[in-house]
Amino acid sequence: MLLSYDVAGASRSLSVRVAHLIFGRSDTKRATSVPYVARPGVVWIGQSVLLMPSSLAHDLANSLRGLGASVTIALVAISVDELEAFRRRGRPSPRRVSKLPPA
Repeated sequence: MLLSYDVAGASRSLSVRVAHLIFGRSDTKRATSVPYVARPGVVWIGQSVLLMPSSLAHDLANSLRGLGASVTIALVAISVDELEAFRRRGRPSPRRVSKLPPA
């Protein structure tokens, strides 16, 4: 499933809760639950977009909607090779923010 979510820009606390749910927290010694991006079959495509098994997509969609986020999920067909291409792209960690040089 392809899952896309959106959080209103003015709701900083909501976006933090959503990020913790999806990416986890680095400031806790013990993980309370496995972040969605670390679960089997989940591929982070980019900002607010993930590929994942159907059961996880529905579970995450329900959790995100419960927090107040907008969510869209869609069934997609993708070959294993194409899926691996997304995994190998070497995306930066969502916690690392690269600094752009001044314009």
